Amino acid sequence: MSKKVLLIAGDAVEALEIYYPYFRCLEEGYDVQIAAPSKKKLQTVVHDFIGWDTYTESKGYLIEAQIAFEDVNPEEYDGLIIPGGRAPEYIRLNENVPRIVAHFFEANKPVGAICHASLVLTTVRQYMEGRELTAYIACKPDVEAAGATYIENPLHVQGNLVSGHAWPDLPGFMREFIKQLDQ
Repeated sequence: MSKKVLLIAGDAVEALEIYYPYFRCLEEGYDVQIAAPSKKKLQTVVHDFIGWDTYTESKGYLIEAQIAFEDVNPEEYDGLIIPGGRAPEYIRLNENVPRIVAHFFEANKPVGAICHASLVLTTVRQYMEGRELTAYIACKPDVEAAGATYIENPLHVQGNLVSGHAWPDLPGFMREFIKQLDQ
């Protein structure tokens, strides 16, 4: 039976950070679903580094969210991926997101968190206490405020949590996530 992977996102999710994992999981033959605040087409954004002190943002492609957070039964999934972008800022406020994310830590299922996804992980602080993870550097204070240790490396794996800095780290990030999922 095929593994089932859940991606949680919203408008302003970083395009590469949702499309790359989505297509990579499909390549592996996994059943993949994207969940969002509501079932709809999501507007992605493209974050790039062009010499500014921070990233720039442009409109990206649309991608379909097949299920609303409130309808997600996390027990049906074998792994969770949380892409970055600006979506994590506000999806973490959805009352269903902590319930969804907590399940994967309670059940010790693989969790992939890249870039700003660490903002979502702050909603399950009880599972972050004493953890090590990496994220986009601007999220370092949030990682530490959640009781975790920020790791400077662009990719870090600890237990069931695979974390990455940003979209340039997606090949290693997905390699490690798939390795965990296929164990």
